[in-house]
Amino acid sequence: GRMKPVIVVHGGAGRIFKDREEGSRAGVVRAVLRGYGILKQGGSALDAVEEAVRSMEDDPHFNAGCGSVLNEKGEVEMDAIIMDGKNLNSGAVSAVKCIANPIKVARLVMEKTKHMLLTDHGAHLFAQSMGIPETPGEKLITERSLQRWKKNLEPDSNPEELQKDLGTVGAVAIDSEGNVACATSTGGLSNKLIGRVGDTACIGSGGYADNCSGATSTTGHGESIMKVVLARLILYHMEQGMSPEMAADTALDYMKARVGGLGGVIVVNSSGEWAARFSTKQMSWAAVKDDQLHCGIYAGERHTKSVDEALSSESEGF
Repeated sequence: GRMKPVIVVHGGAGRIFKDREEGSRAGVVRAVLRGYGILKQGGSALDAVEEAVRSMEDDPHFNAGCGSVLNEKGEVEMDAIIMDGKNLNSGAVSAVKCIANPIKVARLVMEKTKHMLLTDHGAHLFAQSMGIPETPGEKLITERSLQRWKKNLEPDSNPEELQKDLGTVGAVAIDSEGNVACATSTGGLSNKLIGRVGDTACIGSGGYADNCSGATSTTGHGESIMKVVLARLILYHMEQGMSPEMAADTALDYMKARVGGLGGVIVVNSSGEWAARFSTKQMSWAAVKDDQLHCGIYAGERHTKSVDEALSSESEGF
C-alpha cells in the first residue's frame, strides 16, 4: 500500500524575539511547502528533508547557513546531518566554513564516501572535490550575528542568556514508499570555542531515522541532547509502543529532569503520525499531512489551513 506523505520541519527551539516571529513563521512554512512539493510528486523523503533544510539555511532568520551565529573568533562554523531510514545510511559534516548549504555536503558524504562524518578542513576539501562552490565567510554573516558576537565579547555579557534564541533547523518526512528520513543543520552556539561540535552532526543526537520506527530531528542545548542521545531515545520510546507525541514528551522530560536541558523535537512515525514538541518557551514548526498545513511557535498554538490556500497566500506571508 502507498503511504500518504508527511513532512514536519522546525526552525529551532528557544526564545523567538517578537521582531523575528513573523520571519520565523514564514520561513518554516516556506520550507515545509517546498519539501511537501517534492513528496507530492512522488519524490523521496531524503530529497524532501534536504530541500526543506536548504530553504532554511538560505533564510537569515535561522541559525544555519546564512545567518549562523559566530564562534569566539567571529567566524561561522556549521554542523549538519542527514539520515536515510531505509538502510540507516547517514552523512554529516562538522565545523565547516564558507559553505552556503552544509546539508548538501552532508548528503554527498552519505552518498559519495564510505564515511559518515567529515570535519573542518577535510569536509572543506571534500566539498571542493564535489564542485560545491565556496561562499566567502562574510557572505554568511548577518549584521545581527555580528552585533551579537560583539555584545557577547563584553566583559559583563552573559552569552548563556543570549543562547536562548537558537534556531537550529531540521526536517523529518515519510514518503509514498513508506521510507523515512531526517535532516538537521545549525550554526551552533554563539561565541562557542573554535572547533566545538554540538549534537547536530552526531547520529542519534541531532537526528535519527529508521523505517521500522520513524524519524526525528532535534534542537536545543546541544550538550544536553548529546548526554541523553535524544533522537535515538525518542525512537526507542516509539519502539516500545508510544505515540510520537508521547515519545517526544517523555524524552524531553527525561532530558530536563536528568541533565537540566531544554530543547525541541519533530517526529514522524512509520505510520505517518507526527508531532512537534518542545520544553523551551518557543519553537517554530510547520507540518503537512493530508494536504493540510499546520504551524505554530508557542506552546499549544496550532494554525491550520489547506496547502492550496497556503501556497496562494505564501507571497503575503502566513
